[in-house]
Amino acid sequence: MSQDTVYAIASGKGGVGKTTTTVNLGTALAQAGKRVAIVDTDLGMANLAGFVSLSPDSTTLHDVLAGDASVQEATYRVADNIVALPSNTELSKYAETSPEGLSEVVSELRSTFDFVFLDVGAGVSHETVLPLGLADAVIVVSTPEPAAVHDSKKTIDLTQQTGGKVAGLVLTRTRPETDVSYEEIAARLDLPLLGTIPEDPAARESVYAGTPLVVKNPRGPAAVAYRQLVSDLAETITGPSKTQQKSTESTEAEASDSPPETTRLSDDGQEAAHDDVSSAITEAETDR
Repeated sequence: MSQDTVYAIASGKGGVGKTTTTVNLGTALAQAGKRVAIVDTDLGMANLAGFVSLSPDSTTLHDVLAGDASVQEATYRVADNIVALPSNTELSKYAETSPEGLSEVVSELRSTFDFVFLDVGAGVSHETVLPLGLADAVIVVSTPEPAAVHDSKKTIDLTQQTGGKVAGLVLTRTRPETDVSYEEIAARLDLPLLGTIPEDPAARESVYAGTPLVVKNPRGPAAVAYRQLVSDLAETITGPSKTQQKSTESTEAEASDSPPETTRLSDDGQEAAHDDVSSAITEAETDR
């Protein structure tokens, strides 16, 4: 996973803590000194803005995808080392967007930030499936509830059908006592269990406050678990930051009198083809 820098945080079912996971993983990485961008790719039911105290009425990803704004104009500094690119909550804005432009947005962010987290909408539609194929890896978020676990399987299938890769499973709202082990749940999905986030009343409070849990209640059980998750994924946070890399590249370029290589979205399958996404959606809807 050391080459992965763009992650899609996805779930088959809404309300399982997907956006909370996106915000807190990104914030924990930013606290570790990494430059992070979090993006609300849930174009139909956007809610990331409220989690980080941003106004969804400002310039958003919808404006970028409609061709009315640049990525920079829709990007907002949340705290040291972390920015957010929110989406708009108005249906009129949704109708004006072109989801295919998301690949260019991801490409631009990839070249600037150490990590990019795509908060993916639940359900099956073109704009929710597209990010699964654009990311380097997908982190599936679910609660231990049977319905949420069942829907997670569909997210896994959609990711594979769009040419994406699933990194593993994160279980939220876990409790000390359970009839089925969390490792067994992951095994049923044929995924590694990346981490478990315990039930924590402070999680809801942090949402209302518009402050990430790892900031608002850093010693609480859920915040500790999110930081542990980042630590367990240490392979992905090793190496110099983008700023350090650019400094090193500049030094090497001066020594060799040749320009440094630029970072760009690779052509080896990172972009999800329109036909692949459409096919995946059709098959998923047929399985309902």
